[in-house]
Amino acid sequence: MKYAPTQHSEYQREIYGAFAPPRFSTDPQLLQEQAHKKLTKEAWDYIDGSAALGSTYRFNRQAFDNYRLVPRMLRNVTARSARVEVFGKVYASPVFLAPIGVQGQAHKQGEEATARAARELGVPMILSTAATRTIEEAATANGDGERWYQLYWPKSDEVTISLLNRAKQAGYTTLVVTLDTFVLAYRSRDLDSSYLPFLFGQGTQIGFSDPVWQAKFESEPSGTLADLFGLLAKAPNPWQLLRLLLNAKTIAKSRAWLEEMNSGTYKSWEDLELLKKHWTHGPIVLKGIQSVEDARLAAKHGMDGIIVSNHGGRQVSGAVASLDALAVIAADSEVKQSGITILFDSGIRTGADIIKALALGAKAVLLGRPYVYGLALDGQRGVEAVVKGLLADLEITMGNVGIDELVPEALEGLVQISPRPSL
Repeated sequence: MKYAPTQHSEYQREIYGAFAPPRFSTDPQLLQEQAHKKLTKEAWDYIDGSAALGSTYRFNRQAFDNYRLVPRMLRNVTARSARVEVFGKVYASPVFLAPIGVQGQAHKQGEEATARAARELGVPMILSTAATRTIEEAATANGDGERWYQLYWPKSDEVTISLLNRAKQAGYTTLVVTLDTFVLAYRSRDLDSSYLPFLFGQGTQIGFSDPVWQAKFESEPSGTLADLFGLLAKAPNPWQLLRLLLNAKTIAKSRAWLEEMNSGTYKSWEDLELLKKHWTHGPIVLKGIQSVEDARLAAKHGMDGIIVSNHGGRQVSGAVASLDALAVIAADSEVKQSGITILFDSGIRTGADIIKALALGAKAVLLGRPYVYGLALDGQRGVEAVVKGLLADLEITMGNVGIDELVPEALEGLVQISPRPSL
């Protein structure tokens, strides 16, 4: 074996040895239902919702059914290792916690609970620019854990540079640049409730704490009485009138931050030079790649890695399933020759899902909504339980399909593809 064995599957024995059901389900679908009952309607729709009809979300899961594992027998896989190497560092598993914003609506401790769980688990966390904690607060909670920073690319270069500098100083090792959210998608469930948490200051903490953006905001003309009256005139009832009045300053500031972070100002490949100039201490990874040509361009522009992702179906309805995109991108000869690191996101729910993604060419995967369901149910402990369960499932499934490591030689021929996708 290339790597030392891991013991993730011991979590299964812990559950049986407790002689009592776990606090919440180990079944991903039942876990989702339990989180649904726990959260407010608005928070649930925001976390669980997708763009328009939600078709891409469905495609993501359906794609996993088209890639079937072919188990092998009579192989001595008694000792197994779920370790993987990404950017020259060996991790205890291929699971990273995806950048998910506004976690404070799931649990009062928000990203701090997730950061502590990631540290305890030895799993890297990726902090979203839309977090309900500052870059520094999340870093403190994460302690000596591995952390990456996800950038929603601001409109202004000076704000971008400030965020990168703060992340570097706070110990974030890798930059993840999200390319598919320069403007929020048309999300029907949020629109039907007129719910956007940022407007009331949730998920704006990184912006509000940034000295460069703060100075820029303060230098602009402040709102007038006419602006205030215009806001209050939107209130459909007395309760909403009071709410708008009490939050008028926060709403004005939040709108200004959204104009910076989700302004509809799209960037180009050439703009990556700014990021390369100001993030020199670690890898840069582009998140949201869904085509072979974009994967090739990422390599040509000197990027260290890509995350094949469609944002969990949250940005484009009717887009290609992320797993289908991975299969085509990772098989491309030019992408292979470039040596660019490929990670996968969108749709991971089980250990078998992880094996399929790695067999198709990913080095590691990002876990998204499920860990936020755990967060909603029990904070840090909930995140830990969800991830431990997933890793136990992974390690057990490795044995049951006849592999002892997650290396290309072991994974070769493990997945049957029907039908074969094309992009």
